[in-house]
Amino acid sequence: MRKALSGLIAVTALAVSVPALAANPDEEKAELRKMCDEALATLYKAKPEAKKLVETSPGYGCFSSFGLTFFVGGSGGQGLVYDKKTKKTTYMKMGAVSGGLDIGAKGYREVLVFKNEATLNEFVTSGWQLGASGTAVAAAGGKGAKGQATNVNSDIQVFPMTKNGLEAGISAETRKYWKDDDLNK
Repeated sequence: MRKALSGLIAVTALAVSVPALAANPDEEKAELRKMCDEALATLYKAKPEAKKLVETSPGYGCFSSFGLTFFVGGSGGQGLVYDKKTKKTTYMKMGAVSGGLDIGAKGYREVLVFKNEATLNEFVTSGWQLGASGTAVAAAGGKGAKGQATNVNSDIQVFPMTKNGLEAGISAETRKYWKDDDLNK
């Protein structure tokens, strides 16, 4: 069952993710670093108290993705996780499948703040994040009404930021984050 779910998530991620515009791995890494810097700046502007949380954490992750849902949905994207102790950046992909009373499409970013080193290491190696969410979103160009609650591991603080989209509903979602073998060579 778990292998089938992993396969479904991977196929969904490939189907709905927007291919990177970068011509080579170094350019793609630079684009992901730029996305992360922008996501952190947006987070700090919206929630100034988050800056101290990020600064005192053992590490953080930034992901950008796009998703579609009509009762059953999927999303996919890319990102990175930065481990402050090792000063190592791990480039990752993500995919999610959801089901429930949920309709919409949205492009979003999220910043994950790891509360301890063990959780950060487990996330990079296994990447599973199970949760349920309720969402009401109407945004364009990063401006608009947004409300989102996500139930995740209590050792990871998640800050979702919708860039563009329209979505409403409640759903159960399973996510998978995994290392990007091409970018981590």
